Amino acid sequence: MSQAAKLRALLAQDKLHVMPCCFDALSAKLIEQAGFDLTFMSGFAASASRIGAPDLGLMSYGEVLDQVRNITDATSIPLLADGDTGYGNAMNVRRTVAGFAKAGAAAVMIEDQLAPKRCGHTPGKAVVPREEAFDRIRAANDARGDGADILILARTDARHDHGLGEAIERAAKFAELGADILFVEAPKTVEEMRTVCAELPGPKMANIVEGGETPDLPQNELRDLGYTIAAYPLTLMAAAMKAMTDTLAVMQQDGDRSPHLMDFKTLRQKIGFNDYYEASEKYRSSVRET
Repeated sequence: MSQAAKLRALLAQDKLHVMPCCFDALSAKLIEQAGFDLTFMSGFAASASRIGAPDLGLMSYGEVLDQVRNITDATSIPLLADGDTGYGNAMNVRRTVAGFAKAGAAAVMIEDQLAPKRCGHTPGKAVVPREEAFDRIRAANDARGDGADILILARTDARHDHGLGEAIERAAKFAELGADILFVEAPKTVEEMRTVCAELPGPKMANIVEGGETPDLPQNELRDLGYTIAAYPLTLMAAAMKAMTDTLAVMQQDGDRSPHLMDFKTLRQKIGFNDYYEASEKYRSSVRET
């Protein structure tokens, strides 16, 4: 079964899929090991992790594609990948969708922001005119017609400058044009979230940023509103950064680091040392005496 087919099967289930978001191969492996069914490569987190820079359109298509490959090579659960604005015009969108499909992504997110894009919960973002936004989704769907086995996650940020009505109208058109999952970014109230789910067809994704503009609701409430996916784009990165900065502060004071650390045996196991050693046992030349 392809990754796209796996994702379609998950979306057909009558449940909310909780989706911790990854930023590299290791974080994606941990998500899979924890038993989650799917993950999303957060552009915000990947930009911070890979180039140490904010999510303001600085990562290139090639860098993002390489990050996608690293993650899909290390995991077996469906990966939804952030394709930003498609990295150019509609023809670039087609190339982006085809490239992400070849790299093993189950879905690609294409959004209607004006390039260079910005994180959906930060100031200064704007969207392109409707027809350009629609052409991006047309192009993404056409890439599938050319053989790309991948789902389309269509995102609109129109709520920010143009109101919820415009965002819903855009998302509805995205569905008509072939989008499989709809994502209206940054609704500001529970009532707005309810309206999004009531007025739009098919699977909807909620984007929960701790401290962001969208209410951070319990998962059962998100399910009851009508969401199919609850994405948590920064939770793991925020947890990792907090742990690292706390540990660095302890090291500066020559304090006890052990309460902040995963034990070495567990660390090796989660990275995959044990699996490597087990697989290498049948190759005598790969086994080294210790």
